[in-house]
Parts: sequence; C-alpha cells; structure tokens
Amino acid sequence: MSESTRSVPAPLAERYLDAAIALLRAVRDEEAGPIAEAGTVIADTVQAGGRLFAFGAGHSSLPAQDVVYRAGGLALMNLLQVPGVIGVDVRPATLGSALERVNGLAGVVLDTSPVVAGDLLVIISLSGRNALPVEMAMNARALGLKVIGVTSVAYASKTKSRHASGTFLKDHCDLVLDSKIAVGDAELSVDGVAAPFAPASTVVTSAVMQAVLASAAGELAARGVDPPLLRSGNVDGGHEWNGRVMAEYGDRIFYRH
Repeated sequence: MSESTRSVPAPLAERYLDAAIALLRAVRDEEAGPIAEAGTVIADTVQAGGRLFAFGAGHSSLPAQDVVYRAGGLALMNLLQVPGVIGVDVRPATLGSALERVNGLAGVVLDTSPVVAGDLLVIISLSGRNALPVEMAMNARALGLKVIGVTSVAYASKTKSRHASGTFLKDHCDLVLDSKIAVGDAELSVDGVAAPFAPASTVVTSAVMQAVLASAAGELAARGVDPPLLRSGNVDGGHEWNGRVMAEYGDRIFYRH
C-alpha cells in the first residue's frame, strides 16, 4: 500500500481529545477526595502565614509554572527553581533529564531557597522515579514542610526507581494526587507509526493543579478569609488590584525579586 493510500484511524485529533477528557473524568471521579484535602492543606498553610511553593522538572515543570503569577490564581504560589531542569531551558535538552538523576541536587536547592518549616511544597513528577523529585520530597519533609505529590502512581508498579532507596515520590509525601497517566505518556497509536504519541500529562496535571487551588480558594472563603487571588492585568483595574495583593503579602511572594 502506498504512503498516500495507507489507512489511518481518523480523526486522530478527536481521539486525542476524547482520551484527555476520559483522563480528566477519571481524576474528577477518583481523586476528588485527595484534591479537596490538598485544597484544605493549602488553605491551612495560607491561614497560618506559611508560603506556597511548586516544583517540577522537565515538562513536569509546566503545571508548576502554570500556577505562579497567574490571573485567577493564588498570589502566594512560588516556583521553586532548579537551574537546568525548568522545562527545556538548557542545551542540550538531554542535560535537563540527566540532572533529574543527580543525587544530592535537591538538598542543595532547598538549602539555598527561601523555604522554612511550616511552608508547603507541591512536587510534580510524572514518573516520580528520578532522584531529584524523590530527594526533594525527603529533604522538604525533613525541613518541616508539608509535601503534596502529583504523580502517576502506575509508574511505581511498572518501572524501577532510579533512587538508591528504591522508592518513588509517592512514598515521601504527606498527600499524593494520582494523575492516572499511563506509563509512557502517549495516548495514541496507529498502524505504520512505530512509536505511540500524543502525551496528555500536561493537560491533566495542569487541571489537577487548578482544581486544587480552586478548592483552596473556596476553603479560605468558607473560613471568612479573603483568598489572595490575582486578577488579569488585561482587565481594567487588574494592575491596581494585584499591586494591593502583592503589597499585603509581599513577604510571602518571591517571584518579584
């Protein structure tokens, strides 16, 4: 059969969107309790005067970045940055993947960061198997931080840990949110294409993060606490609103410096 007449299941775009929707429904139905609990833990931290941080390496950094300085998001959410592993900001890009497997890096990062006991750290790692997210959780808890892990629990039963302890991110968290992503993070396959394709982890994990923060905002409001939310700078009065929020909570916001 010629390349031009090969039969390919269609439409692939619709199949991908259906797969993403199915994953979102699974998270909604099966992770509602943990998501609500995560919102409560974040609300507790905010009300107690703690600071909020999010971390992810490689493409897992994208959902972390999505909740920092975001219109409609909590102003107190800060990105815990590790040079070389935020998205694909190094060349060669494979260096970022290699850095995720370096032992001891997480401890150095935390020791030189503004985190203190009583703060909260959300660690996002699809596989949860590399040294960096595992040690980030271990060290953060040792410092007195609450740790929420967002990961695919399936990896723990279908892959081997790359940390010396043989453990995964999920084993070192106060609370775990399961993204339900299958090992390999590829939702589609077709005859004639050797590799599966169309990852959905960013879509799902970003939705999980936004759901958690929505829950936190609602919990704060239910306690009579006005949640420190940012407004879009592209609506009238948005910059003025954000300026007031940042002035009030400036000692807990680190992305301005």
